[in-house]
Amino acid sequence: MSKHVTKAAVDIVRGLTGSDDGLQSLANYSKILLPSLSRLLAGNKEVAEPAAEALVNLSQNSGLAAKMVDTGMINVAMDVLYKPGSGISPLLVMLLVNLTQLDVGVTSLLQTVDEKMQGLYVMKLVRSFCRSSDEASEDPFEHVGSILVNISKQEAGRKLLLDPKRGLLRQIIRQFDSPSPLRKKGVSGTIRNCCFEAESQLQNLLLISEFLWPALLLPVAGNKIYSEQDRSKMPLELGSALSIEREPVDDPEIRVQALEAIYLITLQEAGLRAFWSVNGPRIIQVGYEDEEDLKVMGAYEQLGALLINSSGTEEPTTETSN
Repeated sequence: MSKHVTKAAVDIVRGLTGSDDGLQSLANYSKILLPSLSRLLAGNKEVAEPAAEALVNLSQNSGLAAKMVDTGMINVAMDVLYKPGSGISPLLVMLLVNLTQLDVGVTSLLQTVDEKMQGLYVMKLVRSFCRSSDEASEDPFEHVGSILVNISKQEAGRKLLLDPKRGLLRQIIRQFDSPSPLRKKGVSGTIRNCCFEAESQLQNLLLISEFLWPALLLPVAGNKIYSEQDRSKMPLELGSALSIEREPVDDPEIRVQALEAIYLITLQEAGLRAFWSVNGPRIIQVGYEDEEDLKVMGAYEQLGALLINSSGTEEPTTETSN
């Protein structure tokens, strides 16, 4: 088939994937269609791009996404993503986001069946996620944050990210400083999911506390500049950030995730002690005073109740302290 005919055919398929009816009719031909589109990903950009767009659209259907995983689409996407000069990186990352919404997709990306290769794909994606944030114009890997959220919903994914020898969570957390709201959300959701392992992995979480506490506490610290007395009881990286005016974290979901993560850590006795050691309860009290979102207030109150029950401390109140 000539290049022009192939391009025309792929453009037609891409057009059909843009509507529910088109997706439904293409689903009947998935046995032929999916491998054909997959093969085109490694070709010239003029054909690879519409093929990738079609696959991204098709993968929003969970039945078709499962078929893609079965036919090795994650391996293909990863191979093409790291092929020199690949011009369709953002689309391949989006394809991986959709495929890892399925458990089988996460298992495939984690490479759990191959002990020697296990975690290699995730390590590559984390490295790209952390490097590409420096690129000013476009950010082809910013959606990797969503992949990390997806894999951290599974215990095997959380254990991989928390493995201190690999140091993946330490690298991921540092991306919380990114100006990209998508990156922030990805990092915050990943941290929260990893905190579900706090009972068995608390030590590994606290090993990265110099990055963990700022990522969890700064979004929920409110807008005030903290007093010298409050800051004197905090580690330097927290105290110095709270001594100046800050950009608020506008997304309430990030604030809820941060509070839920702190809650999961402080359910453990050693986690609670670590939280007190950074003057965490004071930050929660001040942050609660500034909060207006009801769902976020509920998360503050859940944490406040735990702190009272654990230590007999005062619960955050809505009255502003002087």
